[in-house]
Amino acid sequence: MNINALNLHNLSINISFGLLFMSMLSYWSSIAFYNIKVFSFLAQKSMITSNMILFFTISIRWAESRHFPLSNLYESLLFLTWGITFVNWMLEIRIKSNLIGSLITPLATLIIAFASLSLPNNMQEATSLVPALKSNWLVMHVSVMMISYAVLMVGTLLAILFLVLSQELNPISKKQNQASIAASYAKNKIRLLESIDNLSYKTIALGFPLLTIGIISGAVWANEAWGSYWSWDPKETWALITWLVFAAYLHSRITRGWEGKKAAILASLGFIVVWICYLGVNFLGQGLHSYGWIK
Repeated sequence: MNINALNLHNLSINISFGLLFMSMLSYWSSIAFYNIKVFSFLAQKSMITSNMILFFTISIRWAESRHFPLSNLYESLLFLTWGITFVNWMLEIRIKSNLIGSLITPLATLIIAFASLSLPNNMQEATSLVPALKSNWLVMHVSVMMISYAVLMVGTLLAILFLVLSQELNPISKKQNQASIAASYAKNKIRLLESIDNLSYKTIALGFPLLTIGIISGAVWANEAWGSYWSWDPKETWALITWLVFAAYLHSRITRGWEGKKAAILASLGFIVVWICYLGVNFLGQGLHSYGWIK
């Protein structure tokens, strides 16, 4: 990247981080001081603006590097942050609740902070593609996988939120002869839990087909690049484990009627598995996906 594009890139990342951090604080404030509407306005507008700036930043990097900017860990972290904030944006259009943003913006803030502050400069530079990545499958496979990660992370975070709120509800719902205000609170909380549980299920149900498409396209690309559809590379193995966990979750909900805590616990496990698949194996050892390895 030339010096002007690099300066613009760094400025955009810093602004995005600042906006996400402000959005996170505003979401939390909107819950603590729910009567003050300005916090909700600031939270949503900051998150949306940050998402747009990230899209602009990724586009600049694409134009400068002349290849889709998903060839290294830094670029994938930026794309993941954009994907998570975009999913947050779409969910808030559907469901008017600041709980979602208060849960997702901290994750997005941590990811972009890790990308810009923790990774060394040489890992943030746009570089030429290694031969195995010089394929049209780069856009198809990697982008779909990253979007599936973003969607699944949001769905599993909602499941974790369900577990936290359900624990808070139990002491209230089990009281005998509770006051009418407490009964009304418990009733509203139950409705909220049902809404979160249903939203988590629908979000994961959207992410699972994307994960499936990403794995299949990766297998086709692997055969084209390395002459084998499946090599039991660490990334491939954990992608399969991730697929099996979410397949088990959807199977338990659709065929066995699991709802509430049991399903949420299984979905929460998926949050850990997704992170191991995406980032963890890059710390454990090198494989065919060595372009994402952290030394």
